[in-house]
Amino acid sequence: MLGLDGRTALVTGAGRGIGRAIALRLASEGARVAVHYGSSADGAARVVEAIKTRGGDAFAIHAQLGVPGDAAALWSAFDEHADGVDIIVNNAGTLGTREPYEDVTEAGFDEVFATNTKAPFFIVQEGLSRLRRAGRVINVSTSFTHGSRNPDLLAYSMSKAAIDAFTGALAKHLGPRGITVNAVGPGATATDMNAARLATPEGREAIASRSPLNAVAEPEDIADIVAFLASADARWVTGQWIDATGGALL
Repeated sequence: MLGLDGRTALVTGAGRGIGRAIALRLASEGARVAVHYGSSADGAARVVEAIKTRGGDAFAIHAQLGVPGDAAALWSAFDEHADGVDIIVNNAGTLGTREPYEDVTEAGFDEVFATNTKAPFFIVQEGLSRLRRAGRVINVSTSFTHGSRNPDLLAYSMSKAAIDAFTGALAKHLGPRGITVNAVGPGATATDMNAARLATPEGREAIASRSPLNAVAEPEDIADIVAFLASADARWVTGQWIDATGGALL
């Protein structure tokens, strides 16, 4: 047990996929979890219900990210349920559209950066007055910033590279308060985002073969790493990008 009893966590984009798994995992360790959603209201409700059924505590909050005032709206919703936070997990994000560099539009580029980069930046900034000493900030990044390249997701990759830079700088800034800041970089994971590629045996095998473990990551595999970083066991780890690809970058 990692012992998160008495801690309050915020997980953005927690209605499905990796965010859902993170919310469930943190709750299983005793954390009270704010399950944020943008469009997955039913999914968030199911996550809250699952946590409560297992004896945990959670509440859902809504805020559309990537729009002006998103961070303020998120924390306003959060404040209706809690008076402080110990763990902030910036998981919500968008791939944008898969398209050649030549076809990327300014509007599409701006949307990806507004959701993936600007929103986490200001969510943490707005949350600083609520973030308790010895807190945790954990940013979900991607393998695309560390060796795995996809030319059709340039804007997405750039937006996450900015998050990696944010992670290291923020770790130095918040260190005097005992707050650690880390990033987790998943590879291809069995979520809705990759459902089409995983729908056939050939597609699944192609993805699994990227890892020396010859397997496809489940959302729970990423959630376990986040839970460790959220715990006291990771108190001496900060400013790091954690490879969560199952060795696919070797």
